[in-house]
Amino acid sequence: QVQLVESGGGLVQAGDSLRLSCVASGRTITTYKMGWFRQAPGKEREFVAGINWGGTTTNYADAVKGRFAISRDNAKNTVFLQMNSLKPEDTAVYYCAAGPLGPLTISWYSYDYWGQGTQVTISS
Repeated sequence: QVQLVESGGGLVQAGDSLRLSCVASGRTITTYKMGWFRQAPGKEREFVAGINWGGTTTNYADAVKGRFAISRDNAKNTVFLQMNSLKPEDTAVYYCAAGPLGPLTISWYSYDYWGQGTQVTISS
């Protein structure tokens, strides 16, 4: 079992930056691919970014490509999401997820463990 706890969300203005963190416990995350998803009110949960176990491969949703960056520190069992040039449409609850090793996908069902989420609100 892996427990995931996100932090770093908050209320910021458009154009600002935020850095989300996800700390894992229970097992080392070196045996998992990691991802970030988000869900806005009334919308489906959507993929944001993913990273392989070694941090050498990443993928991003088109909506965040060039603005967001996912990274991981396996020694600290932590995954990060650096979010720059934030827009009001980035407002959502952001979830960290861990999935078994394999190809990075955008599908939420390829991830087995989820955090409780952290709220990100961008004002215009």
